[in-house]
Amino acid sequence: MNTLEECRSLIDTLDNEIMALLNRRMEVVRRVGEIKHESKSAIYRPEREKSIIDRLSQLSLDSSGLLNRPAIEAIFLEIFAVSRNLELPERIAYLGPEGSFTHQAAESRFGAMSDYLSLGSIEAVFKTLEAGRAKFGVVPIENSRDGVVGETLDLLGKGSVKIVAELYMPIHMAFVSKAEKLHQIKRIYSKDKGFGQCREFLLEHGFERIEHIPVESTAKAAVLASKDPEAAAICSHIAAKLYGVPTLFENIEDTHSNATRFFILSDFKNAASGEDKTSILVRLRDAQKAGALVHFLEDFDAAAINLSKIESRPSRENDGFSYWFFIDFFGHIDEPRIKKMMEKHVNEVTWLGSYVKGEL
Repeated sequence: MNTLEECRSLIDTLDNEIMALLNRRMEVVRRVGEIKHESKSAIYRPEREKSIIDRLSQLSLDSSGLLNRPAIEAIFLEIFAVSRNLELPERIAYLGPEGSFTHQAAESRFGAMSDYLSLGSIEAVFKTLEAGRAKFGVVPIENSRDGVVGETLDLLGKGSVKIVAELYMPIHMAFVSKAEKLHQIKRIYSKDKGFGQCREFLLEHGFERIEHIPVESTAKAAVLASKDPEAAAICSHIAAKLYGVPTLFENIEDTHSNATRFFILSDFKNAASGEDKTSILVRLRDAQKAGALVHFLEDFDAAAINLSKIESRPSRENDGFSYWFFIDFFGHIDEPRIKKMMEKHVNEVTWLGSYVKGEL
């Protein structure tokens, strides 16, 4: 490979080979879909996808390949999404609007080809799943700055759907506009929080002196900026892409550590992967008794089960100031030590799902 043309020719040859292999893979995938349809098995298997990425990442490392794990994930998550659509097209409901961060989270797992349903509330996502109008739902559960999403916790306690996956997504804001020059921008649209989260950027570029117009969502801000050449928007990357507004600056938020955790919901149970988390809802029978929660948690310690989260919520029942507890811990519900502990509290614990541990 001495010339650019020789390099390009080799790349074309390799691309042809990759395409042939992908088509062979999809032929196998289609047969997998037929088998799963006959056995009524779930199409989305996060534990299987994780094992594939683990294996390929190690293979690349062992062979001193240039692709690291994030690069392999970026490539194969899209391949997995295309594969699932060939196996059996599924509809994904998410907390809208279109172009929101929840939409971005959904697309990161289910790909651009999937059938998405934007809904106006978290409750609507749960109802849509329970009615069978969608196979999967994507909702936020907590943000690193704002804490838990109470509505999601409350609905998990009442609903029949289960958590089948979690994902952590960094929240990055983009400054987008159709204006050719920055001085042509006369107004900026965003959600109230969007302006607050990007205050330093606005000050640095002199944008604090022009009109700031709060709207109900960053996606709506992108829509308005797409129709106004003298406007800009602070919004998500997916909203800018969706509504065709050029991105002038990326990652403009003051704090780059802000992230949101999302749950993917459905109606099936995951197999154990070896790196799982489990979520449960706990309603203690003797909640008013001194030390009731401590005694319950002692059983986790005795079984060597590590907790990753505990959150109290008002019970919303007519029993005064009582609470239930949302708990995340490491491990799968089918592990013997965990199963034994759950059986001890069978009348106090509601299992919400076991799923592959997400990574930030």
